[in-house]
Amino acid sequence: MSSKNEGTSGNGKAAEDWLPISSARNGKWWYSAFHNVTAMVGAGVLGLPYALAGLGWGPGVAILTLSWIITLYTLWQMVEMHEIVPGKRFDRYHELGQHAFGKKPGLWIIVPQQLIVEVGVDIVYMVTGGKSLKKFHDLVSPNSKEIKLTYFIMIFGSCHFVLAFLPDFNSISVVSFAAAVMSLSYSTIAWTSSIHKGVQSNVSYDYKEPTRSGNVFTFFSALGDVAFAYAGHNVVLEIQATIPSTPEKPSKRPMWRGVVMAYIVVAICYFPVAIIGYWIFGNAIEDNILISLEKPIWLIAMANIFVVIHVIGSYQIYAMPVFDMIESLLVKKFHCAPCFRLRFFARTTYVAFTMFTGMTFPFFGGLLGFFGGFAFAPTTYFLPCVMWLIICKPKRFGLSWCINWICILLGVTLMILAPIGGLREIFSLMPRPSSSTHRSSYHKGRLYIEKFVYRGTNGDHDDASEHR
Repeated sequence: MSSKNEGTSGNGKAAEDWLPISSARNGKWWYSAFHNVTAMVGAGVLGLPYALAGLGWGPGVAILTLSWIITLYTLWQMVEMHEIVPGKRFDRYHELGQHAFGKKPGLWIIVPQQLIVEVGVDIVYMVTGGKSLKKFHDLVSPNSKEIKLTYFIMIFGSCHFVLAFLPDFNSISVVSFAAAVMSLSYSTIAWTSSIHKGVQSNVSYDYKEPTRSGNVFTFFSALGDVAFAYAGHNVVLEIQATIPSTPEKPSKRPMWRGVVMAYIVVAICYFPVAIIGYWIFGNAIEDNILISLEKPIWLIAMANIFVVIHVIGSYQIYAMPVFDMIESLLVKKFHCAPCFRLRFFARTTYVAFTMFTGMTFPFFGGLLGFFGGFAFAPTTYFLPCVMWLIICKPKRFGLSWCINWICILLGVTLMILAPIGGLREIFSLMPRPSSSTHRSSYHKGRLYIEKFVYRGTNGDHDDASEHR
């Protein structure tokens, strides 16, 4: 880039040509395919059998399938709305939100939720990468000295201080491709190893909680686990922005081709792992199917390395829109010159923040289940439908209008129920207080949540306090 552009502040064209989302528009359709696979298929796929155990066979398979269909539909809407205004491209999620809701309301509706998802996922991936590295170390060197998880998170985070300086989406395409291949690989290891292990002799498909209230909250939590497996919408417009577009060949055609390919891979990863894992282990399944498999050790160790490689790519996919927001704010609002020093400061600070947050709160994934309900559900399940109704104005009570309202109602229901299950999960993970007075308050707080949402019999609640 010329020094003239580099030194220009307040020049919108120069800024757009420099920012990571809009600087390169030479992406191919297959770029969008593996970018979407990397964004969509998280390490959480290994927890889908556990979610199915909380939902049961019928509801579990139905919800998994319904989520796949709804999110494919809302992703199609996002792709279509990218160039809904002739001659203009909505390169970022919040730009589409501003067009639908107004300049300021759109910004405040979209940006906080998108940041919760993207920053939250990056923190979780810091922890996931560290845990997978630790698991690999413990498997291949079981007799060595115990090393704390925080050191493995630091090791995992160190690579991002380098990868963060890849300037845009197209420059991380090789990393993203490797991550997409790894996601398919460890998913395949999970379900094929399960088949090899065979159905366990004492397998049970009953709900494992001893009380009805416990089963309800487990259902809520599992509902969130399945729903949150589809979070790629938060980066889809940013991915589409990298694809060239002309009036004769709009970007939506290659983008949609890549999305369909990505969703086929998602189905290949999600459904066999969830269904076969639950079929083999029943309600005894661990929250990570690799833990239930245990052997062969070399294969499980390999799967953990695959997880590490995958979350390296996923971290970069979710970090790129955040880099764009930070750099855009510094260049356009604070009139900083778009240069390497600014990029070094912004990206290094972000990587350090997510790494140290992951080291400080290695249980952050539990909190994300609670707070994520307010962000994952809207940005994935119903905000695209709301914007579609506002922008496209389908005929009232027509097929499109009805489908969108059904998706909105389901998404709002998810947004309400998933955090309730997550809140109960947070209470269950909290350390037990030592004093009897504090212990009493602790149990009262948990029972209040259960009584507020689920009004079972007194006996059920008494059992709940005993079992928990």
